[in-house]
Amino acid sequence: MTADERAAIARAILTRSRADATEVIVASARTALTRFTREAVNQNVDETDTTVRVRAIVNGRVGLAVTNTFAPAALDAVTARAYDIAALAPRERVAPVISTARDARTPDGAFVAATAAATPQTRANVAGAIFGHAGGELWSSGYALTATHGVSVLTSNGADLAFDGTTAAANVKITAADSTGFCERVAADVGEVDGDALGREAARIAVDSRSPIAVEPGDWTVILAPAAFGELLRYLVLHFSAEAYADGSSFIAGRLGTPTLGANVTIHDDFAHPLNPGMPFDFAGFPTQRVTLVASGVASDILTDSVWAQRLERPNTGHALMPPDASGPQSTYTVVEPGTKSLQTLISETGRGLLITRLWYVRNVDQRTVLLTGMTRDGTFLIENGVVTRGVRNLRFNESIARALLDCELADTQVRTGGYHYSLVTPAVKFNHFRFASASPY
Repeated sequence: MTADERAAIARAILTRSRADATEVIVASARTALTRFTREAVNQNVDETDTTVRVRAIVNGRVGLAVTNTFAPAALDAVTARAYDIAALAPRERVAPVISTARDARTPDGAFVAATAAATPQTRANVAGAIFGHAGGELWSSGYALTATHGVSVLTSNGADLAFDGTTAAANVKITAADSTGFCERVAADVGEVDGDALGREAARIAVDSRSPIAVEPGDWTVILAPAAFGELLRYLVLHFSAEAYADGSSFIAGRLGTPTLGANVTIHDDFAHPLNPGMPFDFAGFPTQRVTLVASGVASDILTDSVWAQRLERPNTGHALMPPDASGPQSTYTVVEPGTKSLQTLISETGRGLLITRLWYVRNVDQRTVLLTGMTRDGTFLIENGVVTRGVRNLRFNESIARALLDCELADTQVRTGGYHYSLVTPAVKFNHFRFASASPY
């Protein structure tokens, strides 16, 4: 659905609304996913959906109604339902704010026409290039994905904002008799997803980690590839939400302006970063600001929306999520600043440690200290005297990402990494202390 088509639906609702103020979000998405295993495509999913969210304000009360049907009768019904819910809802603790006319420029590169036009054959070509690196004892599994997403926010106060973006990704695991290797690529441009390069690297990791040895758990020096580091970061940045900060569940609660991470760690929320260009406004129609969350180890800011900006008497950084939302404003475009050393240099300066390709099944153990648990997966290697020597059996870790970042080094090259529910930009990282609780038999 085009921006004009989304705006037409929103305007039709605004003309129908009897509320004191009305906000309409029209979000359209097309997601196409091609899965493969053992060098054959086994699933092709192509889903298109458009949802309409109507937020009505009546006497300081808020009602929210949602539909994905756009016939006139359906638009009448969703508009009336939002009004009726607002009339019966309790009064909000802080006065609800409806955005006025704003400017918010989409960063270059967020929308790539070739990605939007991608076909099943486009994704099959990526998969086919990966297959060329399997065979014999090696077999492949994974997916290729292309997606187009658009959001329009219009309000009765004059806001009229639109964003269109694209995402392309491929994720591959190569499996051998007793080892696996992983590689991924995430970008806005499907032309940057090189199946041949992904298959080659995943196969190399699987081959190089064959016949893994067991090592003792305990305190290790570890180097995490961006995909592994990203699995930890997505839990860390939750702590920079104004809601987490205010309710005390954040590890930085009451610590703004003080050192909380290593002095070489700087983290931003930046929707305009060229590796991950995104939406320049939030789901309440307010411009999203570039925010430095950590500056040289110092917790410097938190993320707000129109509600939490009022509650905490802070500026609105424009980080509201899609309503209804129970988790408060969040970082959606996390960026970790790079260091000065190459990944190879970090390895060569490690006397004894582990090189970790990927982490898996990461979960919170203690929210307040950002203590996490999870497993290594798909390529764990022993480093001896500055050289990667052989594969290692997987280990389970119990570590606070905040503690680990007190003593770390960051590589000099940033990479976009992501999963089903997040996308961020980060270099590889070396933790001088990382605790493993147990070892697996495989």
